[in-house]
Amino acid sequence: MNVLLTGSHGLVGSALTPALTANGHKVTPLSHSQPWPELAGHDTVVHLAGENIAAGRWTPQKKARIRDSRVEMTRQLCETVTKLSPPPRVVVSASAVGFYGNRSDEVLREESAPGAGFLAEVCRDWEAATKPAADAGIRVVNLRFGVILSPENGALAKLLMPFKLGLGGGLGDGRQWMSWIALDDALSVIGRALADDALRGPVNVVAPEPVTNRDFTRTLARVLRRPAIFPVPAFALQLALGEMADALLLSSQRTEPAKLALIGYRFRLPTLEGSLRHLLNSR
Repeated sequence: MNVLLTGSHGLVGSALTPALTANGHKVTPLSHSQPWPELAGHDTVVHLAGENIAAGRWTPQKKARIRDSRVEMTRQLCETVTKLSPPPRVVVSASAVGFYGNRSDEVLREESAPGAGFLAEVCRDWEAATKPAADAGIRVVNLRFGVILSPENGALAKLLMPFKLGLGGGLGDGRQWMSWIALDDALSVIGRALADDALRGPVNVVAPEPVTNRDFTRTLARVLRRPAIFPVPAFALQLALGEMADALLLSSQRTEPAKLALIGYRFRLPTLEGSLRHLLNSR
C-alpha cells in the first residue's frame, strides 16, 4: 500500500510509520504546507492530525484550535481526495470515545447515540466531516480511540513519575469508566482497518475490558509495586484544569469494541495488567 499519513509526529503516527514500512508499505507524511491537490498515487489515507487536547487550559482560542484542526482539516482533506484520479480506496480517520460524552455505567457500542458537551460535539462533527469521501464511494473508517497506553507519551507516560514516587492516586471518586487500548493494538487495528473491507463507519478502538479509574489506579500501582494513596479530589482537578478536567479526567465511557469482535479481531493485549506489564517490562 501507498499510505498518505497525517499526524505523523503524534503518539500513534510516530509509531505507525515504522510499523507499516516494516510490512513493506510506503508511507508519505503530509504536512500543512504541502499542496493537497498534488496527492495522487496514494491508495490509502490515515488521518490522525489534530491539536493536542490535553495541553493547556481550554480557553475559547484553544477550543477553536481543537475543533478546526479536526473538523475543518478533515473536511478539506476528504473533499480533496475525492478529486484525485484515482481516489484512494479507503480513508481511515481518527475520532475518540469522547463521542459518547459522560455516560456513567452505560455500556456503549458503535450504534450508541452521541453524548453532550464540547468533546462529544467535536467528535460528532469530526466524523461527519468525512462524509464527502463516503459520498464519493470511498470506504471510510472512523476510529473512536480510547486512552492509548504507551510509556513514551500520552496519559500513561504522565502518570509514571508520580506513581513511581509513591504519589499516585485516583481521580475524583474513581468510579468513572476508562476505555483504554495498548499502543500495540491501536496500530494493529489501523492496519486491519486499511486492509479489511468489512470495516467501515465508526469503530470503537478500545480493549475488551474497560476499567474504572479506581481499578486502573490500583493496577498501575501493583505493577509498579508502589502505593497509590494520594487521590486527587474532583474540585481540585476542576480548579486546576477547568472544563478539561470534567471532559477528560472525570468523564465516564464504558465502551465495548463491538465491531472488532464481529470481525474476529484478536487483541494482542486484552487485559490491563497484562498490557501494563508488557509496556513497562515489569515482572
